[in-house]
Amino acid sequence: MSKFSNNYQKVTYIKHWTESLFSFRIQRPTNLRFRSGEFVMIGLPNRKDKPILRAYSIASPTWSDELEFYSIIVKDGPLTSKLKNIKINDDIILMPKSTGTLVLDALKPGKRLFLLSSGTGFAPFSSLIREPETYDKFEQVIVTHTCRTSKELQYSQQIIEECNNHEIISEFISNKLLSYASTTREKTTYRGRITDLITSKKIFDDLDISEISSNDRFMFCGSMGLNNDLKKILLDLGLSEGANNNPAEFVLEKAFVG
Repeated sequence: MSKFSNNYQKVTYIKHWTESLFSFRIQRPTNLRFRSGEFVMIGLPNRKDKPILRAYSIASPTWSDELEFYSIIVKDGPLTSKLKNIKINDDIILMPKSTGTLVLDALKPGKRLFLLSSGTGFAPFSSLIREPETYDKFEQVIVTHTCRTSKELQYSQQIIEECNNHEIISEFISNKLLSYASTTREKTTYRGRITDLITSKKIFDDLDISEISSNDRFMFCGSMGLNNDLKKILLDLGLSEGANNNPAEFVLEKAFVG
């Protein structure tokens, strides 16, 4: 019997969006509490060696009965190359402690909240845009997702659609949620890296919203390069990086690359 057996949770749902992207859900332990935007460590049972655990943002909101995750498949990745083959009722190791910096508590009060993501970095925002508290704290929430192709945007587009059609969440949104999806390798309505779309001011023109001000708050989750580029843009605008114990104008996830 593995020492991790008490941390096993059953897979309840799987969907492959592309050859390299999939989402899945597992049972949620009744005693697990988390804040939207946080991550947990998950892995697969391994009888021979110590299990490989990786940080995964919880993509489901705090009120959900299940835990959802959104994953990329790395061809020779120690975990994802095997995780891609999971089936319903398979066991997943879930370490019960959640943590992270992409939480509302790490931001000062503001008027607009920008959630900027690329790739699987959309996962924590999938949780946050389904959280009533997000709309209680901000007058407007702008969520962006940048991928190479339109197929890679399918997950975020479905989550946003579900938000707008959800019986309860749609009432909190009440026209507060704006979404903006762009691609970098395919011609679509909006094209380009989010950094370029911000510095060129194109995103503000496209959404017909005002440019960045001191009342705006930001969260971003993507590759290390994207996070560093966005951080520089915001620091140059005079905004400061926040943390759980020192709220400010923007936060990024440092624990892993999204």
